[in-house]
Amino acid sequence: MKLSHIAAAFCLAGMAASAVAADPHLGRNLAATCANCHGTNGKAVPGSGMDALAGMEKEKLLQKLKDFKSGAKPATIMHQISKGYTDEQMDLIAAYYAAQK
Repeated sequence: MKLSHIAAAFCLAGMAASAVAADPHLGRNLAATCANCHGTNGKAVPGSGMDALAGMEKEKLLQKLKDFKSGAKPATIMHQISKGYTDEQMDLIAAYYAAQK
């Protein structure tokens, strides 16, 4: 009986992972949190002091997120927000904003 529970858990975990990977809008959905400060679709209001994220090179944005998460880049709120994302989620967010024009 215990072995069947373990097998079921692995199956459910695998299905959840494939469902996340299959969602074509996951990057956009994760990036929705950023809209409050960085504007809809990453187009910050000019003069607001916020970086425009739309069209930023993916690797550059990903590095910024990692720097916030590690504490290497000082911030008022971004270090807390970035800690809430996995590396895979940050990659999806960076890819989403890189694709915006």
